[in-house]
Amino acid sequence: MKLLSLKEKVVVVTGGAGLIGQCFVRGIAENGGIAVAADIDFDAAERLTRELGRDCPGRIEAARLDITSKDSICALISDTQKRHGRIDAVVNNAYPRNKNYGRKLEDVTYADFCENVDMHLGGYFLVAQQFCLAFKAQGGGNLVNMASIYATMTPRFEVYQGTPMTMPVEYAAIKSAIVQLTRYFAQYFKGTGIRVNCLSPGGILAGQPTAFLDAYNGHCASKGMLTPEDNLGALLFLLSDESKYMTGQNLLVDDGFSL
Repeated sequence: MKLLSLKEKVVVVTGGAGLIGQCFVRGIAENGGIAVAADIDFDAAERLTRELGRDCPGRIEAARLDITSKDSICALISDTQKRHGRIDAVVNNAYPRNKNYGRKLEDVTYADFCENVDMHLGGYFLVAQQFCLAFKAQGGGNLVNMASIYATMTPRFEVYQGTPMTMPVEYAAIKSAIVQLTRYFAQYFKGTGIRVNCLSPGGILAGQPTAFLDAYNGHCASKGMLTPEDNLGALLFLLSDESKYMTGQNLLVDDGFSL
């Protein structure tokens, strides 16, 4: 699906082998960019590269990345710059969480809360810090952080009734902090050729129970819960030169759920 030109832009997507990451990697490659699918599951990133490479030869690469490791991030930056001479953008998209993530508030332990915030928010900070320093050294770059509508609105707990699901308290803390982290980095690096923006999707279809989907969709304008592809246009806009004067902004894509 060709939308906006990313001609020869080198874009790293963290969590590139995941549900949303795969869509972003394909979209970047199909619109002229070179997508680096960086994932802690390197085997999955390699499989994705082989699968998508048939349609986008030479435009998708696999890379190993642990966003909680500075050494891993710096190695990725160095290797990508050596191969391409630069990095134009990074999408902070990984979604690390521990085995207890997703529990209801009363069942969340202090240790689990801290571990999930540390991995997810801390990892986003490390990626943003190290890539922005590299961008500054090369004279510019573009960072897109993935947040959520629940970064800016209170949870609608009623949509989870009758299901084993909830809106995790860690998620609210993490994603709201990512929006503010975006503004902080945009301000800190203002005037250096670096821009930093945020994309906040609503819920993404992933086999959720019918009762949940019906309740969720009742708050939307037309389609209801969206797919990763429904967020692709907004991402490509933020990565393209069409948004070159945007920085420090948070773009919501949720079919009106947050209204």
